[in-house]
Amino acid sequence: MTDIIAPPIAAPEEALPDVLMRLVSELHDVAYLIERIEPEILEVGGAELLKSPDTIKILQGIDLAVQKTRGLAEFIDTITGTIPEDWKVDVSTALSLVKLADMQRALSSGMRHGHSQPLSKAAGDFDFF
Repeated sequence: MTDIIAPPIAAPEEALPDVLMRLVSELHDVAYLIERIEPEILEVGGAELLKSPDTIKILQGIDLAVQKTRGLAEFIDTITGTIPEDWKVDVSTALSLVKLADMQRALSSGMRHGHSQPLSKAAGDFDFF
């Protein structure tokens, strides 16, 4: 369950490439989570869903969302390689605007360990917000 907690304390200034790479990781997580939706829709609705033009548009929209999210991640990853390590940014204000505590931790810490959104939650788990 995602708890609402005080934002984690980030270093006053961090290397911009490090911050951007954490963002890249989060974008890959988002793409993965979106990608998991399509097979579930088909499993619940069955093959009949594929006969509906509206459903096809929705499934194409899901594919496009995944491609765009991965594209943004790759774009940021690529330009990050050209940014000098000594460029520093203060992320404290930006972090205060992120409402998901798990994502705040992932974006504020210097280390990445897995996904900010746990993928191993038991069926039926949900968060109140």
